[in-house]
Amino acid sequence: MAASRAPSAWELSRQRRASRPPPSVIAQPDTGPQHSTTQDSELYLPDLLLYPVNFSPLATTLATGLVAEGIPHSNLFAVFSPDGHVFQVEYAMEAVKRGTCAVGVKGKDVVVLGCEKRSALKLQDTRITPSKIAMVDNHAVLAFAGLNADARILIDKARLEAQSHRLTVEDPVTIEYITKYIAGVQQRYTQSGGVRPFGISTLVVGFDPNDKTPRLYQTEPSGIYSAWKANAIGRSSKTVREFLERNHQEDMDREQTIQLTIKSLLEVVQTGAKNIEVAIMSPGKSIEMLPDDQIESYVKSIETEKQEEAAKKKTGRGGTTTAAILTRPGGGEGSESRE
Repeated sequence: MAASRAPSAWELSRQRRASRPPPSVIAQPDTGPQHSTTQDSELYLPDLLLYPVNFSPLATTLATGLVAEGIPHSNLFAVFSPDGHVFQVEYAMEAVKRGTCAVGVKGKDVVVLGCEKRSALKLQDTRITPSKIAMVDNHAVLAFAGLNADARILIDKARLEAQSHRLTVEDPVTIEYITKYIAGVQQRYTQSGGVRPFGISTLVVGFDPNDKTPRLYQTEPSGIYSAWKANAIGRSSKTVREFLERNHQEDMDREQTIQLTIKSLLEVVQTGAKNIEVAIMSPGKSIEMLPDDQIESYVKSIETEKQEEAAKKKTGRGGTTTAAILTRPGGGEGSESRE
């Protein structure tokens, strides 16, 4: 005797339709979109195609790929609004702007990543607190701003691709290659059904194999990637980027690059060294995380420099004011003694 076969979805759908009366064909007044009480988990694709009016507009849209009437475009995935926006991508970019700040700066033979980190809670175990800086391969590192959970998934995908490339080609990935891969993953999640875009931007840095030229790239939730000399992502990134534009110089050495990175972060970080982490990449070397005591010394040096500059400006303004008082129009210096 042949083994019994489980009924297919189409057969189950036919059995369900046979056990219920056919849909009414009497015209009904248009009262707006009607939502069915049937649970979406009980729906079959043939039911949606044959009797779409009996089910929710969202279920019809997800099953058929057609935008059902009554669903806001902001609630759909990978659908353009009438004015050409993909709102889910724009919402993902807003999530990036709400994330902590991350900065990348290239020097002559070094590239530095600096990130703002949130303060740990009193009972939190700081040993397993996720960092904003992650190593993709021995020569490639990225920092991110946005949702930590999204970053964890994207970093795992990038690491897997880097190891697969190493096993297949027997050569490490270039920084541009892994950046393209990360941007490609982000882009695919903007045009696929049933998923949402990654709510993160990344700064990818490192050195290509047998090359001493520092690399710095940025990726965005939309899938765009670009190369930079210095850049910032996350909250107040515009302010930090303007600071970098004013102070960045070509061919900076290691100390100057580290100092500029920390100084730019201090534009938005008000709590000092305890909320800053710094990673340094050099040719032929793995990632170097700057110890907290060294970050503290850099912060103290920068604050002392700022105080000295403020004192000089104050002294200069004071001398100018005194000279203006002693020198008056028509009388010259010492005119007050002749009054």
